[in-house]
Amino acid sequence: MANDLFRIAVVGAGETGTPLLRKLLAAPFVELAGVADLDPDAPGMRLAQHRGIMTTTSFLDLAALGETVDVLIDVTGVPAVREGLRKAMQETGNHHTVIVHEMVVQLMLSLLNGELVRLKHDAQDY
Repeated sequence: MANDLFRIAVVGAGETGTPLLRKLLAAPFVELAGVADLDPDAPGMRLAQHRGIMTTTSFLDLAALGETVDVLIDVTGVPAVREGLRKAMQETGNHHTVIVHEMVVQLMLSLLNGELVRLKHDAQDY
């Protein structure tokens, strides 16, 4: 089924998440539902706050948005975050939201740029 509007949430708002957030914010067919990062002052968190988008330091807050989110993008590179998101979806019975992790983001950004894009992660990660 085709979508006219994609409701997206992003976990990770540092060096990898911020460029992605800029692309998402510029797309008229994307509604950004929320952004999570451990650092409330991360560049992507400040960008989201400036645009009036919900921010949180707990990725579980984004998972709690349930089926109002179509795609939850995890660009932290942290396996525990990915597993926590999966567990939250299972526990709430959310079969609607798709979790996309950094490898898919890297592929999509590379295709868009016509060359391999290397993702960067802060030392702290999520």
